[in-house]
This record gives sequence, structure tokens and C-alpha cells, in this order.
Amino acid sequence: MAQKPSIPQGTRDFGPKEVQKRKYILGKLEQAFRLSGFMPLETPSMENLTTLTGKYGDEGDQLLFKILNSGDYFKKLIEYNQRGLGHEEMDPTFLPSSSGKVADLDAKRSLPFLAEKGLRYDLTVPFARYVVMNRNQISFPFKRYQMQAVWRADRPQKGRYREFWQCDADVVGSDSLLYEAELIHIYDDAFSSLGLPVIIKLNNRKFLSALAKACGAANLLTPITIAIDKLDKIGLEMVLKELAEKGLNSEQINRIERFLQLPKTMDGAMAGLESICGEEEDFKTGKAELEAVLKFLGPNLNNTLELDLCLARGLSYYTGAIFEVQAATGSLKSSIGGGGRYDNLTGIFGLPGVSGVGISFGLDRIYDVLEELKLFPPSLSASPSRVLACHFDEAGRSYVLNACYQLRKAGIACEVYPDITRKIGKQLDYANALGIPFALIAGENEVNSSSFSLKNLVTGVQSSFKLEELIHHLLEN
Repeated sequence: MAQKPSIPQGTRDFGPKEVQKRKYILGKLEQAFRLSGFMPLETPSMENLTTLTGKYGDEGDQLLFKILNSGDYFKKLIEYNQRGLGHEEMDPTFLPSSSGKVADLDAKRSLPFLAEKGLRYDLTVPFARYVVMNRNQISFPFKRYQMQAVWRADRPQKGRYREFWQCDADVVGSDSLLYEAELIHIYDDAFSSLGLPVIIKLNNRKFLSALAKACGAANLLTPITIAIDKLDKIGLEMVLKELAEKGLNSEQINRIERFLQLPKTMDGAMAGLESICGEEEDFKTGKAELEAVLKFLGPNLNNTLELDLCLARGLSYYTGAIFEVQAATGSLKSSIGGGGRYDNLTGIFGLPGVSGVGISFGLDRIYDVLEELKLFPPSLSASPSRVLACHFDEAGRSYVLNACYQLRKAGIACEVYPDITRKIGKQLDYANALGIPFALIAGENEVNSSSFSLKNLVTGVQSSFKLEELIHHLLEN
């Protein structure tokens, strides 16, 4: 019996209708990026693990998909472990020739020569790597957008996948806060063009740094931000429990709890935050940066902008402003976009002093929200064809085939129904199933009069045209 086919958990197939809808989203996002002067970029699906590890925090590193090296290393490792051999007894040919020496096994856990590459976790770190490698060919500030798949070994659930697309816009080579405002406007413009009301959340990582320092726990900034970032998912009680497990005492936890319960209004949040950590220099800098971004933004947003001091963004490379976007309506309340300022990312690759800021759109989650709220245009269909050419016999098929060549030259997508044995009704059913709006029909009368009958399958109206009139009508409609 043949094995039943399947796909890996956390991945999906996309049929023609789904792909059309995804391309619709991508088109709207690309338009928003290009209107603000961003240029396209693509990077490889896989990166060296040395590029990826250490950039996303400990939890992020655990979600990296690693790619086994070519060769039979894994089988040999099992054999050595089964025989109970130590690294000093291993055959040096077991190791990659590039190393030239036997590795320390400690290796029942992991060996670097088993996996040197991994699937990209996001688009930001590969972008930073690209900037460093191409620094002499880039004009700074460098503005790029990138729309590609990423992979995370996460637990699949509704709205969360192991393979998904991100659509990023980043600027590197400038620390101007004008770009924070520009990226917020891109969020606002893109979601407005999609007809999706959203809440754009804004915070500054320096407030979280000030909080950690005020608690006397500056060395625990990353565990604190990771815990705070889970507030909406696990609730206040579980966040406080996690902080205690990270080693914070009751006084420190009480201060953080006060922070988490601050109001979300600008004045109320700043007053409360000042009472908790107002003496810290990071607080003063963060407040000045936030005020500057709000001034650059002005009153021109269509969507809601919300100050959220609990917004942490768990990734460890953010250093300034941080963003997150949620749909304002619907049941899917998870993030559909996020980003922030990162001052030190390129320094990890040997290019210090290049500040950057960027945002990301989650294509798959945006798709799910638009689908739930029925916000995709009804005109989107599985087929790109606007016309299906129908016929009664061989002569009619040849006649409409020649007409289709002329329609395509005019830029009108069309196709000819292939089977001459099918009745016209079945041919029209095929067009309706694919969402093709027009049927071009040619029988004996049309062939003899050098004309065509065009039926609008949406309205049911049928008219007769000469070829030039037909082309003009379709271009106008």
C-alpha cells in the first residue's frame, strides 16, 4: 500500500486562490515600502550557524532549525557512543578535513561538525550580515525591504507556524529618530491600504533597562524582558513567578509589578515610570527619544497609536524604540508586526557604530486576519485569466484561439477551453469555478460574421463585438 503523503507539522500548502491573496498582501506592502524609498533585497534561506546563534537570546537559539552537514557523521557518532569510546579514541577522519584536529566530544549533546548551517530565524540578522559584507558598496543610510520565508522550531498552533513569511523594512547607517516615525507611518499606510484597522504599540527598550537597573538587576535585563514579553500570553501571576525563578527577590518583583500595572496614557505612564526609575539615565534618554518620535509623527495617523510600557520584544538586539502591531478587531489578537531600534547588531559582525531600525510584517498572520474578517477583495480569484474563450466545434476553437493571441498582445489575460466535446454550459461552469469574469463565445454565426459574443459572468449581460471593439471593451472594463 502506498504511503499517505503529508507535509511537516507547522507548514502549509497554498493553492491558487490562497497564493493570489498572499500576492495581494505582498503587493500592498511592497507599495508602502517603495513609496518611502526602500529598495529590495534577498538573502539565502540558510546561514552559517555562527551568524545566527547568540543574536536572539537563549530561547531564540533553541528555536533555530539546524541543517546536518553532508556526510555520514551522525551515523558514526552513534557507533562511537554505542561502543563507549571517548574523543581520544576517535578516528580523525571522522572530523571535517578543515578542522585538522579531533574535536572535544562532550559531544553526546552536540558536535559543531554535525551542523554548521541553519535556516534563517528572521530577516534582520541576515540583513546585518549583508551590510557588513557589502559595506563598501552601500550608500548610508541604507534603506531596504525584504519579503521572504523564515523558519522557527516553535510549537505549531493557530496563527503560529514553523515556516512563515516576514516582510521587513530596515534602515541602517543613521541614528535619526525620524526613521522611527517613518516606519510607523509605513505600518499605518500599509494596513490602511489593506482595509485592516490596527493598534500600533510603541515603547522604548531603555525604559526596561532603567527598570532593571532601578531594581539592582541590570545583569538580568534579558530574563526580565523575556518574562515581561509574555504578559499577554501567560498573565501577571505567571510572569511574577517566572521572575522569581530567575532569581529576583520580593522587593525587585514588587517594583516590576508596579511597572506592569502603569496606565497606558502618555502622561500617566511617564509619571508612574518616573516614580519607579526616574533617577536612571536610561529613563531620561528613553523619554527624550519617545517625545521626539511622537513629534515627528504628527497628527496624521489613520490607526490607533498606543504607548505600551509592557511591550518588551524578547529579541535581545533591540536597544531603543520598539514596535508591535495587533489587529483592532477579530479573534486573532497575536502580533501581526513588530520591530525596533538596534544599535549594536552589525558590531557583532565586525562593523561597530552602525545604528539601525526596522519593522516586520507577519504575512501569514495578516492573511489569517484578513480571511477571518473577509477583507480580501471579491475580485481575487484562482485564475489570472479575465476571459475564457468558449466554442462549439473545431472551427470555433480555432477562431477564438486566434482572437486570444490578439487579446494577450493587448495585455488581457485569457485562455481557451481545450475540449470541443464539452457543451457551452460546462465550459461556463469551468469559468465560474475559477472566478473568470468573462466568457468569449464563438459559434457558426460569430465565425461567419467575424464577430464575438462576450458574456459578463457576473452580471449575465451578453454583447456582440468586432475584435478591436472587444479589446477596447475589455481594457475599459
